[in-house]
Amino acid sequence: MKLTNLKTQCHLDHQSTKQAGSRKVFLMLSLTLLTNIFLFAQEMEDVGAIVTDRPDATEASSTVGKGVLQLETGGLYESFEENNLKSETFTYNTMLVRYGILDNLELRLGWNFVEGTTKLNGNKLDNVISGLSPLLLGVKIDIAEEKDGMPEIALIGHVFPIFSASADFRPETTAIDFRFSLSHTLSEKSSLGYNIGAQWGNDSPEMAAIYTLAYGCSLSDKFGFYAELYGDLPEDSSANHYWDAGFTYLASKDLQFDIYAGTSITDGQDLLLGMGLSYRMRKK
Repeated sequence: MKLTNLKTQCHLDHQSTKQAGSRKVFLMLSLTLLTNIFLFAQEMEDVGAIVTDRPDATEASSTVGKGVLQLETGGLYESFEENNLKSETFTYNTMLVRYGILDNLELRLGWNFVEGTTKLNGNKLDNVISGLSPLLLGVKIDIAEEKDGMPEIALIGHVFPIFSASADFRPETTAIDFRFSLSHTLSEKSSLGYNIGAQWGNDSPEMAAIYTLAYGCSLSDKFGFYAELYGDLPEDSSANHYWDAGFTYLASKDLQFDIYAGTSITDGQDLLLGMGLSYRMRKK
């Protein structure tokens, strides 16, 4: 009887040990699985920092991604003085809305509110103009990824309907433009972007070639810097060339602030000052 009880007890102890071991194995496997799921979720969330089309004139060579809504807005000031006559332009809202229809296709919608004033010998004249500029409607399409020394490439096209503008800014003809946007990665902290294309508008039937060239670099995890040349070359008029430079601050992966300044190399602009922000809304 005692022997039987001892055998029984040994059997129960052995079963208990096996169950405890099984629980440990199950617990370890569960923890490993949960850890892998957590790490995978983190990787899925790690989509990189926001890439914007502002503040420079050079449009980015990538789309926002399917299901992503991105808002880019700001304000700017421009001035030009000639023969004691100074024109000043205030753009209070440079809103650009970008929405990803597909992974390689985005819709674009933009509208600016502008106010223009003129001063003669420092005295402000009464001919103030203000209102909405023509609506920007367009698309951006990814064409090629950066690979083997070839740049990343996107195609961008816009149309500016006449009816969408306020009376002070309503042109006689509908404007259109297109451009190829390209970029090269120079190092982990720097890149080169450039656009080339053409535009028709400003109440002129002539075509104007457009170009931009921008160098950007990361000063830290949060701060960035860029410098840029850009301009247009009309068929039957003098070319216009400009430069600007600025800083960006990445508050989070989905929020970026910017500030910039510039002027023209040819006649047409004495001073350009601007600032703004961009915000990305992603599907959770």
